[in-house]
Amino acid sequence: MAFPRHRLSVGAFALAPALLAAQEPSVIRVNVNLVRVIATVKNPDGQLTGGLDKRDFEIYDNGKRQEIAVFERQTELPLSVAVMIDTSGSTAKELKYEVESVNRFFRALFAEGNREDMVALYCFNWQIERLNYFTHNLGPLERSLRGLKAEAGTSLYDAIYLAADDLEKREGRRVMVIVTDGGDTTSSKKFHDALEAAQLADAVIYPVVVMPITNDAGRNIGGENALTIMAQATGGRTFLPNIGQLDSAFTEIIRDLRTQYMLGFYPKDAPLSKNRFHKLEVKVKNAELRVSARNGYYGEAEGDPGTPGTRVSVTPESKAKKPQEK
Repeated sequence: MAFPRHRLSVGAFALAPALLAAQEPSVIRVNVNLVRVIATVKNPDGQLTGGLDKRDFEIYDNGKRQEIAVFERQTELPLSVAVMIDTSGSTAKELKYEVESVNRFFRALFAEGNREDMVALYCFNWQIERLNYFTHNLGPLERSLRGLKAEAGTSLYDAIYLAADDLEKREGRRVMVIVTDGGDTTSSKKFHDALEAAQLADAVIYPVVVMPITNDAGRNIGGENALTIMAQATGGRTFLPNIGQLDSAFTEIIRDLRTQYMLGFYPKDAPLSKNRFHKLEVKVKNAELRVSARNGYYGEAEGDPGTPGTRVSVTPESKAKKPQEK
């Protein structure tokens, strides 16, 4: 779906049912489907561990150990990063500093990565606007950042849902970086809609929850907790910086992205339940190491019609024509 500089208001879903239908994750039956899992590994001191091999990992689908068919060190795979900036009214005071820090993040990401790394930029308040489709061109991204202004409302879940639709069409690794100061207030979509969309897109979520104050008074703890659950469920992690710590948070995200692994397996003999959501567990054989990876995927459920061995696609291929870079 292409929506360059396209705005969606709170009522847009009700007013445009055809557009909403296009957003819904499609379900496609295939004979065998590769499930991809992005993982990061840290030692007891919290330092990233990047030198592991396939034999160092184990992966379980609904408790059943699976054979790892594909193993990649992620520095070899291109990145598609959807950066979403909260421009609701409450961000007005900090927005200038957030924009400057995001710009430095773009520069660092492009400087250290490969030419196939791409960024798409979104802003969200009571509506969502995709400012730039995936590009490696810093100029248009910087111009879009300079034009951001804060105004009412926070449609966070709608923004995640729509960015997931774009990411689903991308090759390589898919990442969401969400810069916000609180929770959702105006979305048509709900928490579980947004999380399912991110899971279906194989997207790893990194929320950067900006902390303008040093205590809990007046802070949206519910929104922060919701984002933390999303990060943990997709294999990312949450950052809670104040304005002066934003650059450090983005530096940590880049380190994660440059020290990741991709594990792929073809589901076999996994126990089924009535829930399409399959629980995943990724382990490393060294008990001192800690692994972060998404906690599941959407696959076959008990009683699904079809021939034996069929699977529900985790990341269905879209035949829609991709929009051009801006």
